[in-house]
Amino acid sequence: MADRPPLPPFTRESAAQKVQAAEDAWNTRDPHTVALAYTQDSVWRNRGTFVTGRTEIVAFLTAKWERELDYALRKDLWAFDGNRIAVRFQYECHDAAGQWWRSYGNELWEFDEHGLMTRREAGINDVAIEERERRIAGPRPESERGGSFPLR
Repeated sequence: MADRPPLPPFTRESAAQKVQAAEDAWNTRDPHTVALAYTQDSVWRNRGTFVTGRTEIVAFLTAKWERELDYALRKDLWAFDGNRIAVRFQYECHDAAGQWWRSYGNELWEFDEHGLMTRREAGINDVAIEERERRIAGPRPESERGGSFPLR
């Protein structure tokens, strides 16, 4: 099995790198790319949906990005300890009817010794917004990397 650095135990710097790598991957909106960061038997709770394994992760993300159009995400490191990282995030997208949404959430991540995520738990709340209220348009520019994304 190939390692996926940075590896636990995490330092502040390596945890921040892991968070930025996850943000970058999710902003590709490519389920297969994203799924490579997880173990073959990774367990997720995403809102009220429970997913196990890469095959189900790919199916879940494929359906997600078919509904959540023009998805763009920001993740911020919240805390870390050993092989665990806590993240807060925001993303924006619109549905097929044109309604824009900003979603706020928190994730708890657990990693194996190879740097692959074995567990992901996400709690997410959605707020309807007008298109003019958008704050996230595509991947994070290089000039904003390493900074925290404001709550509002």
